[in-house]
Amino acid sequence: MENKEARHYFYVLVCADHSFYAGYTTDPKRREAEHNKGIGSKYTKARRPVKMVYQCGFETRSLAMKAEAAFKKLTRKQKEGQLRNWKGEKAND
Repeated sequence: MENKEARHYFYVLVCADHSFYAGYTTDPKRREAEHNKGIGSKYTKARRPVKMVYQCGFETRSLAMKAEAAFKKLTRKQKEGQLRNWKGEKAND
């Protein structure tokens, strides 16, 4: 759920090869642009273009990074299910 006072974000990108990339940022729009310019990470540089499919704001960096770590531990199938759940929650807001 989006926190209106958020300054720290967990985000998920879908890469051109359909793989997922999860990360942390303080500015989601800037970070997506960096990934698409090839300066975001080694992983996404070779898999451009990328599209941000999810972002969630948190009050602290720690909470955002915990969400990132939890997502990264999921299997591909679990990640797909989680993204569907999050999209459903957003649609119901």
